[in-house]
Amino acid sequence: MRLRTIPLSVSGVLLGLMLAAADFEVKWGVAIMTVLTAACLQILSNVANELGDALSGTDNDGRLGPVRAVQSGLLSRKGARRMIVCTGIVTALCGLVMIRLSFGTFFCLEALFLVILGASAMSAAVRYTLGKSPYGYRGKGDIYVFLFFGLASVLGSYFVASHTLMWKMFLPAVSMGCFSVAVLNVNNIRDMETDAATRVTTPIRIGRKWAKVYQTALIAAGWAAMIAYSALRIHDIWHYLFVLALPLYVIHIIGVWRLDGRALDKMLPLLVMSTFLFSVLAGVGYMAFLF
Repeated sequence: MRLRTIPLSVSGVLLGLMLAAADFEVKWGVAIMTVLTAACLQILSNVANELGDALSGTDNDGRLGPVRAVQSGLLSRKGARRMIVCTGIVTALCGLVMIRLSFGTFFCLEALFLVILGASAMSAAVRYTLGKSPYGYRGKGDIYVFLFFGLASVLGSYFVASHTLMWKMFLPAVSMGCFSVAVLNVNNIRDMETDAATRVTTPIRIGRKWAKVYQTALIAAGWAAMIAYSALRIHDIWHYLFVLALPLYVIHIIGVWRLDGRALDKMLPLLVMSTFLFSVLAGVGYMAFLF
């Protein structure tokens, strides 16, 4: 299930929920089910990716990342398919409960929109490396990660919790999207040699050096978007609490430029946990007056 990816998947959701709680009254049940839905979506994506990479040959004895269950034989392909179905059912149920708790019905425009958005997110999670034409093998992973881990994650959770949406919320959504794409990008930089035989990724298209430039730009854009959001709100020093996470991002960028191959693997959990801390600090900074 690749549980180390869960903090990243819930980072945008937590930020959206906490920003909503700073402006409106948020139901605890809605918040809990929103986080659970996001975590289940991530696990669904991970299990589908496990099977897809094994079927395509992307996961093989030469890969540099952690051992994969299907590729190593610890989980059969049939077992992986069953796990995808079970995880999909649990994800759908969590999402439906979340919508029901938020709107009290499925028969309103907002609820129907969220059902469609949820179905799209589940489809995207599975089709990343599975299906006839998986978009993760055609260099489109960055776009989908930005849309679902950034825009849909932050804006969707904010809307579910508050039933409203402000244009300014696009800025923290862009921030989370950039950081999430950066996690994918550093993973793809690490795996450039093994990926080249079976798939196309952004680092393969633009080369190692420019992929590292791209990584730096993503981190910078994510920070700029959140700083711009705070600057547009009523001035409060607590709104900049997320700046405490800056040293971790600096360490990450230095590591990305200095390391290659298997050595880059430690930059992945660093960026994931940095993004999680960033989102929590940003949310707490806006909720500080509630404590």
